[in-house]
Amino acid sequence: MDVYPLLRLIHILSASVLFGTGMGIAFFMLMAWRSGDRAALALTARHVVLADWVFTASAVVLQPLSGIALAHLAGWPLGAPWLLGTYALYAFIGACWLPVVWLQYRVKTLLEQEADQARIDRLMRIWFILGWPAFAALIGIFWLMITKPGG
Repeated sequence: MDVYPLLRLIHILSASVLFGTGMGIAFFMLMAWRSGDRAALALTARHVVLADWVFTASAVVLQPLSGIALAHLAGWPLGAPWLLGTYALYAFIGACWLPVVWLQYRVKTLLEQEADQARIDRLMRIWFILGWPAFAALIGIFWLMITKPGG
């Protein structure tokens, strides 16, 4: 049995989950925060933390595993320039995502503790800022996967 199509499907689906869940989480957290409704933000943050662990974390694990297997099966050297670019961007995304997950959890906890809104707003501003470069880097990975420059 040729496992390549199955691995490719897993890789594409997990990339879709990373991008789609990330966009959905960002949208709903931002809208809840901007609403000024602490109860809405608390509920959204609680669901977002769960969604990040269930969906995003699963995709984060599947992406490199399926990607390396695909590269190997396709005969790409793991040191190909376009793959090195994807590794670097993926590490950069992780460096943005891990603090974002912590920030979401912290916001959820502060809201449950009825903390000062200024603290929550400060954390949300950092959360918002970290999302932009991570999404740009993810788009960069999509571009590298499609074009395989220097390959």
